[in-house]
Amino acid sequence: MGLNDPQWGKKNNSGPPDLEELLRNFNNKIESLLGGKGGRGGGAPGSGGGRGFAFGMGAGLIAAIVVVLWGVSGFYIVDASQRGVVLRFGHYVETTQPGPRWHFPYPIESAEVVNISQVRTVEIGYRDNVKSKILKESLMLTADENIIDIQFAVQYFLKDPGDYLFNNRAPDENVRQAAETAIREMVGKNKMDFVLYEGREQVAASTTKLIQDILDRYKSGILVSKVTMQNAQPPEQVQAAFDDAVKAGQDRERQKNEGQAYANDVIPRAKGAAARLMEEAEGYRQRVIVSAEGDASRFKQVLVEYEKSPVVTRERLYIDMMQQVLTNTSKVMVDQKAGSNLLYLPLDKLIQSTNASTEVQMIPTETPASTSVNDAAMSVQRAREILRGREREAR
Repeated sequence: MGLNDPQWGKKNNSGPPDLEELLRNFNNKIESLLGGKGGRGGGAPGSGGGRGFAFGMGAGLIAAIVVVLWGVSGFYIVDASQRGVVLRFGHYVETTQPGPRWHFPYPIESAEVVNISQVRTVEIGYRDNVKSKILKESLMLTADENIIDIQFAVQYFLKDPGDYLFNNRAPDENVRQAAETAIREMVGKNKMDFVLYEGREQVAASTTKLIQDILDRYKSGILVSKVTMQNAQPPEQVQAAFDDAVKAGQDRERQKNEGQAYANDVIPRAKGAAARLMEEAEGYRQRVIVSAEGDASRFKQVLVEYEKSPVVTRERLYIDMMQQVLTNTSKVMVDQKAGSNLLYLPLDKLIQSTNASTEVQMIPTETPASTSVNDAAMSVQRAREILRGREREAR
């Protein structure tokens, strides 16, 4: 009687089915599959040994099938972007390379396939969207005691699946905590303007290196590829004041640039004027020195001549000086000690006309006016020579 018989338990025989009969029926089915003769009733005398043999063969076949299926369950395939991690009784044994692999089936060994080329990402200061901020992660203190709000993402992949699975309880959470620790250290070492503007790339690079150092000390089997700064700004509560401060800083830089441009325009010109004055002063100094040296040399020469003939030299010096003094005067002095009569000539007019003629440009063709001026000049020259001759005779 089968267990699924609806009349089971309702007949007089309300006990459980006979296990031997069930097993016998199972053996008969196996024998019928193998080509033997089976039936529900008792067989011929001496047929019990055949049924036992058939039962043994059926059980062995089942066991063989179970063993084969158990062995086949140990096969697994590792893709090119994956690595297999084999555990024996829960203990790490090896890491397998891509391709078809086999391990002892459960419960002796187990295998876990890990994707090492997948780029994994953890977000610090926000989740899924920059607008969904997590202030306890994003608010940080700078070196100049200012508070800034930073959101960034860390991208990484696996370099050692064994370390990733077994050295840390929650490796992804470790990455988040290491990233938050590293960024707080970098921000705390720098000023607010450096973190927000000119030093963002440098802060990201330094943070990447520090995160990798922390994860390497943990032996996490993780390689950090990039830190992306999503947003960096002052807190919303002080954004307006910060914008005013930024505008004031820009105005200061603009005025500094204008002042520098003015200085670049004025200073070179002042330096040029100073250099010109220095050159002029140097030229004047050289001219005065040379003139003084010439005067001294001339005085020495005059002194030599004076020692040879003092009277003549003294008279000559006197005459030269008087000639130099009276050259620009219109008066004519005539010496009449000798008492000789001298025909009066308009010497002052003649001298003035001579000076006027020297200022006029010379004309190639001589005119009568120029001829008369030349004659007057020659007359004056002759009169001067006559006076000098008389003076010599008087001496």
